[in-house]
Amino acid sequence: MFKKMSLKDVPVEKLKGSRVFVRVDFNVPLENGVIMNDKRIRAALPTINYLIDHGAKIILCSHLDRPKGRDKRFSLKPVAERLSRLLEKDVFFVPDCIGEEVKSAIENLKEGEVALLENVRFYPEETKNDEEFAKKLAEFADIYVNDAFGTAHRKHASTYGITKFVDLAVAGFLLEKEIEYLRMALDNPKRPLVLIIGGAKVSSKLQVIENLLKVVDKMLIGGGMAYTFLKAAGYEVGKSLVEEDFVDSAREIMKMADSNGVKLYIPVDSMNAEEFKENTKVKLTTFKEIPEDMMGLDIGPATVKLFEEAMADAETIVWNGPMGVFEMEKFRFGTMAIGKVVASKKEALTIVGGGDSVAALELLGLEHSVDHVSTGGGAFLEFLAGKELPGVVALTDKE
Repeated sequence: MFKKMSLKDVPVEKLKGSRVFVRVDFNVPLENGVIMNDKRIRAALPTINYLIDHGAKIILCSHLDRPKGRDKRFSLKPVAERLSRLLEKDVFFVPDCIGEEVKSAIENLKEGEVALLENVRFYPEETKNDEEFAKKLAEFADIYVNDAFGTAHRKHASTYGITKFVDLAVAGFLLEKEIEYLRMALDNPKRPLVLIIGGAKVSSKLQVIENLLKVVDKMLIGGGMAYTFLKAAGYEVGKSLVEEDFVDSAREIMKMADSNGVKLYIPVDSMNAEEFKENTKVKLTTFKEIPEDMMGLDIGPATVKLFEEAMADAETIVWNGPMGVFEMEKFRFGTMAIGKVVASKKEALTIVGGGDSVAALELLGLEHSVDHVSTGGGAFLEFLAGKELPGVVALTDKE
């Protein structure tokens, strides 16, 4: 159960006429001022529309990328224009996020109107969680709503510091939904619970793996990190990516899985290449026969079959991370194949998080075939690693 107050706990009469400051995650991919994917904007619509319908004065705040000071390339103005189209109503873009200009714009807001403030990271005080900066943001809020799961793991002024200076800090519908799905999978899951984990490095996922070994029934390991596990199991992996400092950790994980009764699966075949390039020569081999002058860049069809069989009886599936070098089309096979398998599991609770895993579902047109697609990368991983998310901890407790 979600132990923090959410938007639906706030009496609707309290919303009417109130200035509701909503921290959203509009960190969308932009190229020359053009939004390449508006999924994160659309994910915030339920919260924004609810506030419009109940007569709030809505002030939206977000970051975009990691600007060094005020950089027009990272302005949220194109986001305001896209949001206007999605809401089918004007969204007032305010070219700052603190100060008199913002104050004036908010004073002119009528009930049900929406303003989007400029990129909060134009101020270095945001990421430093500067108290004075947080206080300035809080001046615009009668009620604070955090709907930015993607930044809930950050102790920043707009996600954490601001909550000290408002009377009421609640979760938006997206944040609440993200936490509830992850809790469903980890706190009291329908079993067998299967974790599919990929990505380049064991080091970046070590805490997730160690934490989830206490919870899962099966763990399927793909991506670059799999070669560190293959090395730990005593196999030669050619020029494949191996984190030598984590070979012992991988060995310990294998022992831990065994003692916890968790079935651990690593690839049985490998798509290998001479170079880390799209147009390089490739060769499919078993995991025992990776040539010494080649590197493994994707799982092969036998591993896909093995992983599919491992998921055959799954009641809950959590997938994070690609099975190969997803950014190169030649080494996308494994990730796409696993995406199809996960999406086909209609009887299981399926949760997918992480950029490349989600991108694979989108390329396949299957993002609506899983139960939940997370909008958070780092926050998703930190939650899986058993860490508390500062942006959630800071919210008002339910009475």
